[in-house]
Amino acid sequence: MYIAMNRFTIHPGQNAAFEARWQTRNSYLKDVPGFLRFRLLQLDETRYSSYAEWESEAAFRAWTESEAFRKAHSQRMPEGVLAGHPQLEGWHVILEETP
Repeated sequence: MYIAMNRFTIHPGQNAAFEARWQTRNSYLKDVPGFLRFRLLQLDETRYSSYAEWESEAAFRAWTESEAFRKAHSQRMPEGVLAGHPQLEGWHVILEETP
């Protein structure tokens, strides 16, 4: 399994705009081969992370080269919300425990 996470820092007071953009977007992920799950996480008032689980790094890389990826990422965040560019991190799952 592979986890792709983008870390976002937003300007203070932009939470509603940031969260609304995510809630109203079309991610195009549901029919992408190898996609397992997505979550949007909030650390504090200005820091968020997107969390996506993939069957493999290859499946994630194929997504980043797809038309679905281009469509999903053409839906821009409103001006003035982000305080910099997102920071992508890719993680290989080494151990997983479930109930």
